Amino acid sequence: MDLTTLRVRVRVLVLVLGLLFFNLFFGFGCHAQPLPEPEVSSLRAISAQLKILKWKVDQNSCNDPNSSFVSEVSCTCSVDSCSVYSIRIKRQNLRGHLPAAFANLSGLTVLDLTGNFISGPIPADFGRLPLRHLSLSGNQLSDQIPPEIGDIASLEELVLENNQLGGILPESLGKLSRLRRLLLSANYFTGPIPESYGNLRNLTDFWIDGNGVSGKLPEFIGNWTNIKKLYMQGTSMETPIPDAISKLKSLEELGITDLKGLPTSFPDLTQLTSLRRLFLRNCLIHDRIPDYMGQSFNNLEILDLSCNRLSGPIPETFGKLVHQSTEYMFMGNNSLSGQVPDWIMTSGRNIDLSYNNFTRSSVPNYCRQYDVNLVSSYSTIKNGNQKQEDDWCLRKNLPCPKEARYDSLFINCGGKSMNFTGNEYEGDTMGNSAQSSSFDFSKGNWGYSSTGLFLGNEGLPYTVTNTSPISATGVYETARVAPVSLKYYGFCLRKGSYNVKLHFAEIMFTTAHQDFSESGRRIFDISIQGKLIQTDFNLTMKAGGVGKSYILEETDIQVNKEGTLEIHLYWAGKGTNAIPERGVFGPLISAITVTSDADSKDPSTPSKPPISEADHVPLSAGAIVGILAAEAFFIILVLGILWWRGCLGWKITRPKDWEGLSLQIGSFTLKQITTATNNFDSSNKIGEGGFGPVYKGILPDGTVIAVKKLSSKSNQGKREFVNEIGTISSLQHPYLVKLYGCCTERDQLLLVYEYVQNNSLARALFGPKECQLELNWPTRLQICIGIAKGLAFLHEESGLKIVHRDIKGTNILLDENLTPKISDFGLAKLDEEENTHMTTRIAGTFGYMAPEYATRGHLTDKADVYSFGIVALEIVSGRSNTLYRSKEKCLYLLDWVT
Repeated sequence: MDLTTLRVRVRVLVLVLGLLFFNLFFGFGCHAQPLPEPEVSSLRAISAQLKILKWKVDQNSCNDPNSSFVSEVSCTCSVDSCSVYSIRIKRQNLRGHLPAAFANLSGLTVLDLTGNFISGPIPADFGRLPLRHLSLSGNQLSDQIPPEIGDIASLEELVLENNQLGGILPESLGKLSRLRRLLLSANYFTGPIPESYGNLRNLTDFWIDGNGVSGKLPEFIGNWTNIKKLYMQGTSMETPIPDAISKLKSLEELGITDLKGLPTSFPDLTQLTSLRRLFLRNCLIHDRIPDYMGQSFNNLEILDLSCNRLSGPIPETFGKLVHQSTEYMFMGNNSLSGQVPDWIMTSGRNIDLSYNNFTRSSVPNYCRQYDVNLVSSYSTIKNGNQKQEDDWCLRKNLPCPKEARYDSLFINCGGKSMNFTGNEYEGDTMGNSAQSSSFDFSKGNWGYSSTGLFLGNEGLPYTVTNTSPISATGVYETARVAPVSLKYYGFCLRKGSYNVKLHFAEIMFTTAHQDFSESGRRIFDISIQGKLIQTDFNLTMKAGGVGKSYILEETDIQVNKEGTLEIHLYWAGKGTNAIPERGVFGPLISAITVTSDADSKDPSTPSKPPISEADHVPLSAGAIVGILAAEAFFIILVLGILWWRGCLGWKITRPKDWEGLSLQIGSFTLKQITTATNNFDSSNKIGEGGFGPVYKGILPDGTVIAVKKLSSKSNQGKREFVNEIGTISSLQHPYLVKLYGCCTERDQLLLVYEYVQNNSLARALFGPKECQLELNWPTRLQICIGIAKGLAFLHEESGLKIVHRDIKGTNILLDENLTPKISDFGLAKLDEEENTHMTTRIAGTFGYMAPEYATRGHLTDKADVYSFGIVALEIVSGRSNTLYRSKEKCLYLLDWVT
């Protein structure tokens, strides 16, 4: 090639490049690339369904740098057009169902809708998208994960934690070979983790805390050799921790807690030298602590081995851990023995050694340690010259160091001293700074012990004050909160029987700022004197919402001669852990009221120490007669007033079968309910339940409620009232109706439910024509599936194993999204697992009862399955179960079908 030809070619190349750059920098500026019309239509549908009013969607939306649309939606543009590839709308109070129109955005690779109020199922059509990142955490999504999500071969992150998703985890997710992060915590998933998940070899994060997943901890986790964070806290999984875990050499954070099953040995963690955080709390480990942990774990910052059965001494090698890297060490509630090493007392680290079996000849000569919690940690103490009052809190069972002289206790947890309901509640503001392990008894007659760490929010204070308008006031405006364990003690109480009231109100999850924190679920266990009183206590559900008060009352609590009362609140890994922000979880309590059952005086009066003989002054006979006459007059006056107000009649006639019921839901006054329902005005009547009418009402805060009014004159009505409260108050599920509370004033038996907008399934199908709903086939299918899931929860997934006994269309309610909710638990019967059937009084509705139950009274959960089949026939056929032919002869739907 000659030089002239070369020059010509270079000039042509320069000309072409110049034209190209001109077109890029000037042509596109004058003629901006448009969005295709199908994507414009899809974006408009999304905007309308989620009520995103600030979006102004047209073909030029991608080219306006000042619009709110561009701040949440990212586009990629070619020569001819643009396409949406990323949508991020976080914490914007979006409501409604997840639009299927997202699936029409064929270039969408990122979808992040974290922290909204989006409900309903995840559309199966999402499986057609080329997503790399899908985050829907912190919403109210329900139903199962659609198997089609497993078809998104490009998916790298799937974040669905803190929702209401449930059912069995889909096997298809095991096909997502590129998946790095799978976060499923704080949902309602059940069943084992599928074996196919062993194929997810690129996983770096797997979180499934607070679900009902069950079965053995899977061996296939040994395939996840790239994993850095593995959390399986608060599930129903079983021991042992598999040996395969030793293969996870990249692991930095491991959390496995609250396992079921048999005692097990300490897992082999010798290869996990990269660990920074290790939580093996309540894992049934019956073993010694291995020495290698102190030698190899040079990066360990947090260690939690509490609530096991660890024995033997604390390894001396742990001294290296404490002085090198470990800031927090929790080893309480074990059986550790030997001497407490000196390096622990001088380390300056946060260490919990409470409730162990240490022994030594020399112990600290004081109880309170600001960095080391040693409460009740010594089985024997040999201190020749030390007085018991100096070291009593180190001893087992915390014996009273002096004479027991108290018979009541009033504590305003987390707040200042105040008068509330006529009682003087002592303030509890000690230790409000972030302190992972502490014990304080500065009040003398009571104290508390707190352990745990708010992961992700370590600076969170341990006492909180409400900053939003709430319906509950007084002691409910403050609270003490703990990450894992919170114990309150009453010291030096007289031996005897006591009445204990625990006051609660959720003030950390609020609705004041219209954020998504009201979706938070705070769930913990409650024990008194070592006896488990409540498992999975859901504070918000019990109270009927955030900012509302709830009182849990227990009677006949025995205090022995040592004079100590223990109230223990324990977080077992359940509930949400990232709403409104990560780390806000664990038990919370507003106040404690303790009074003696044997006290003949007004129980609201605080007790005083007994008067000594030196203080006693004899009274004359006349003075005694005068005092007795005055007391008699006062008693007669009080009794007269109580009788006039009808109080005594109520006490006398209150039915025994529900007098002792421990209500686990909120309590409403009769005045509140009559005001809400306009004195049960007939215009507010919305239906007739199994044992009484149902009325619509509106509370002062705008909450719409449904009130079932049961007959108090019928013995059956009383029995159903007891059953329904006792059953519903202990259950929560997306497909069960929520019970807010009850009213038991005078002769009223009232239940307060959530108001379900579309009334019953029976009315939607067979009601007056103006009340019927148009239900397409997908909706009818979803209703059937929802009812089935609700029954599966009652029969298999709830701790109570309940047979409903009266499944029919009128007992299936439909909310605004036509989601079914099972109601009317009045006939519910506990299913005794050891029996294949129960012989019981026939109850239910003819035409829906299983033959073996209707004829012989043999009741199993299959009776509900039969009833569900009849309801499914009604839904599919559009015909009522009870048909009528000529001469009003009754024909049941099953006979007509067959």
